[in-house]
Amino acid sequence: IFKRGEIMKKILLLCSAGLSTAMVVKKMREAADARGIECEIDAMGIEAFHECLNEYDIFLLGPQIRFKKEEYSEIAAKVGKKVEVINQLDYGMLKGEKIFDWAISMM
Repeated sequence: IFKRGEIMKKILLLCSAGLSTAMVVKKMREAADARGIECEIDAMGIEAFHECLNEYDIFLLGPQIRFKKEEYSEIAAKVGKKVEVINQLDYGMLKGEKIFDWAISMM
């Protein structure tokens, strides 16, 4: 979908604790590298959303903070960004490749 030389896409995963999310990010980065897609993928605590709003293209919420989707979606929409909740099963099973494909499909 994205080829080398195109504007790099930036994905931010937001969570409450961080351990599982860090592992998902690692798997997502591996999927991007395997496809030759230049992409910045990071994870931060939920409190980073507002300060990172202009820095990332899409925000993925860990299932444990799905309750923030409506609030954050309204804020993000004002600057043309998306907020989505990661599928709980994919998140729990650390299916970084599937989550990466899903995120890219929405950008």
